[in-house]
Amino acid sequence: MERLRGLDAAFLAMETATMHMHMAAVLVLEPPEHASGEPPAVQADRMRAVVDERLHLVPLLRRRVLRVPFGLHHPVWADDPGFDLDYHLQRANLPAPGGPAELSAFVGGVLSRPLDTGRPLWEMHVVEGLESGHLAVVPKLHHAVIDGVSGAETLAAFLDLGPEGRAVPRRVSPWRPHPLPGDLEVLGHSLSSLAQEPERVIGSVRRTVGALRSLSERNRRLREEDETHPPPGPFRAPRTSLNGTISAQRRAAFAEVPLEDLRIVRRAFGGTVNDVVLTAVAGALRRLLAERGEGLGEPLVAMVPISARAESDRGTQGNKLSAMLVSLATTVADPVVRLRLVAEGTRLAKEQARVLSEELIGGWAQLALPALSSRVARLSGNLRLFDHLPPLFNVVVSNIPGPDVPLWWAGARVVGMYPLGPILEGVGLNVTVVSYGGTLYVGVVGCRELVPEVDHVGRLLGEAFAELSKAAERHGGHWA
Repeated sequence: MERLRGLDAAFLAMETATMHMHMAAVLVLEPPEHASGEPPAVQADRMRAVVDERLHLVPLLRRRVLRVPFGLHHPVWADDPGFDLDYHLQRANLPAPGGPAELSAFVGGVLSRPLDTGRPLWEMHVVEGLESGHLAVVPKLHHAVIDGVSGAETLAAFLDLGPEGRAVPRRVSPWRPHPLPGDLEVLGHSLSSLAQEPERVIGSVRRTVGALRSLSERNRRLREEDETHPPPGPFRAPRTSLNGTISAQRRAAFAEVPLEDLRIVRRAFGGTVNDVVLTAVAGALRRLLAERGEGLGEPLVAMVPISARAESDRGTQGNKLSAMLVSLATTVADPVVRLRLVAEGTRLAKEQARVLSEELIGGWAQLALPALSSRVARLSGNLRLFDHLPPLFNVVVSNIPGPDVPLWWAGARVVGMYPLGPILEGVGLNVTVVSYGGTLYVGVVGCRELVPEVDHVGRLLGEAFAELSKAAERHGGHWA
């Protein structure tokens, strides 16, 4: 048995009837020219064959979680003896005309349904009926299995660098699942592991005290010596109509931006591509809230996940994450000045995130009892606490490194790649981006009740990126 690590178990424990802790993506595929006369189902069959042939490259896709009796410890991974590929790999057909509206409606429905925790925590939809004869693949995996980077690596098992595909070593023998352990076996394994908890608690407390002392001293220096505001803390974000108790229903939208446009902005004004993304999100939300008649007395706050994966973690599933809270400077009208403030805020937030490391966050997640974590998550939703409390932050903005080479799936070229992240209780909007083939692909996920106009948010994001590009052209590549 292999026990779920702290953050992996935490994401599973956080799952409620309204907070679905899965991640997804939309890959748009262009079938090969030689298949132009074939029915779409033929290409779908080829793609299924690739998944079947390469499933052994990602063993976790055949494993399910077993919960420890009474929630005394984190669940364990175990082979699923009833694994059925046809359950996880499903087909769908969009209604005419099969454009972005129909695809986003289908994806919203997929995101609105939780994964079955009694089976391996993933599903994949092959979608036919897109305009121009394209197909789409919508993979959905639980955050307990992957983070953004490991999710991309998982998908890479089924992708190729050319239309002809690559040779993949087959399993030496057919896959035979190990028998599921019984409750007593799982409980006994957990009790032996719990014997080490007191030592872990002491170590986590020591690291936390040291980190908080360093953080307090650092923030004091920023305020008194550098006359700079430190990064925002949790529950310091302003209340907005984007924040509150979420429903189970999701809506999705997509946008694209040429990467060269972002590089022009970056060369003109400094900062990073991620700073440009955050500034565009700030511009879009600033306009959205203005349209809703909401003033902004305080800047919005974004939670930005940070990958803590080392080179040695390549090819492993699970989560290696930290996070930072960044002020979006939404009280500033000028997008160029806003970019400068966001870039400075991101720099300070990264330094703070190094103090509150992945090891520290994961250590406390490892110590959290699943029974208690699940109860707290359910209670916060049932009591609608975030209709009354300040939000932890206003929006999640995630930037996933993407491949810089063209990709194919069963001979079909990937021509679009939109990432989709989860929304959290109290936070009704997630914006996730990935770069691929010279384009930054943007996936927007919103709570249907808090952000019903998600498609409009996608358009506002496109306008905000364009506003920054025009500013870079006007300033001739020089800071103003």
